[in-house]
Amino acid sequence: MSILLLSLYIIITCVVIWRASDGFEVAASYLGRHLTEGVKGATINAVASSMPELLTTFFFLFYLGDEDGFSGGIGTTAGSAIFNGMIIPAAVIFVVVFAGIAKNISVSRKVFLRDGIALILAELILIIMISGDSLTWVHGAILMMVYAIYATYTLGSMKKTKRDEIADYHLNIEKLPLFKSFFTLNLSSLFLGNKKITTKNAWALLVVSTSIIALACLLLVYSIEQIGHHYQLPIMFLAVIIASAASSVPDTILSIRDAKNGRYDDAVSNALGSNIFDISFALGLPLFLYTLIYQPIQMSPDTILESSELRMFLLLLTVVAFVIYLSGKTMGLKKAIALSGIYIFFLVYIIGRSEDVAITNTIAEYILQMVDAISFKWT
Repeated sequence: MSILLLSLYIIITCVVIWRASDGFEVAASYLGRHLTEGVKGATINAVASSMPELLTTFFFLFYLGDEDGFSGGIGTTAGSAIFNGMIIPAAVIFVVVFAGIAKNISVSRKVFLRDGIALILAELILIIMISGDSLTWVHGAILMMVYAIYATYTLGSMKKTKRDEIADYHLNIEKLPLFKSFFTLNLSSLFLGNKKITTKNAWALLVVSTSIIALACLLLVYSIEQIGHHYQLPIMFLAVIIASAASSVPDTILSIRDAKNGRYDDAVSNALGSNIFDISFALGLPLFLYTLIYQPIQMSPDTILESSELRMFLLLLTVVAFVIYLSGKTMGLKKAIALSGIYIFFLVYIIGRSEDVAITNTIAEYILQMVDAISFKWT
């Protein structure tokens, strides 16, 4: 299969995940419309926007199986967590500042402390739990329990506000022609249109959106596996770079949308809450199901070393980002630039991580083939 076609598949998955996640977010937001700001972002929004990470990790494990599948899953979730923690807050700041909405954003310190501390604790548990050469359903169950405890605490700490004092979720859905709605994957218009949203059609929209996202994630995993096979690249490496960014598209768009509407607490708590979901539930559930149905996962020394380094790097960057978040009362361009710089440093580290220059040369070869393929198409 040509590298141009595989790259086209990855681009298509990004677009499909983005469009289908819009429908998922509409349905999920309606079902969680009575949650207060900050809590909604950390729970409903976080789960809605992290569904691609969960499904991608699921398909990595069940499609590739055993060690390669787990390395792809941990690469996706850890890479996505770093992307969410650095790029999403930076993107939110850039959009707010350059759109002239505000010169900086202000986020509740309670949100930072609650989600930041929970994220660091979840990462520490991840490092402790997944450190041996064998993984069982117990490891998956404990990781899922981490998110269950976090979600229970977050929902329990929500202020006791009367239902009629909590802002309802307002739908602004443009009714498009059926043909246009179908080919633009505007699921909200297809399902709702001018009809009033109800619990019944919200659940239907949720199920269909999830199914479409699942198909896109399966295509993403297949494309990454084929690229890895063709260029002899480690699956974990490709998952950290490609799968994590592709699956983080909904998180980014949702946070920017919240920020444009002035919901800064939701914009940031969505990113941090998504990280907690990614490294606990999105990794724990597939691990739990796979090892329960099949057998424990046995990992080679190389995979153990690479995953350990990635998890330690994730913890280190999270602590650094946490310090940046809490320094000062607001977040402006300087912090956005610093967070972007950290993510670029992370990418440079991952690319240069190989024992020799093989990966760098392979990436250069991949880019040249892409340029040649595109040039051939247009000449």
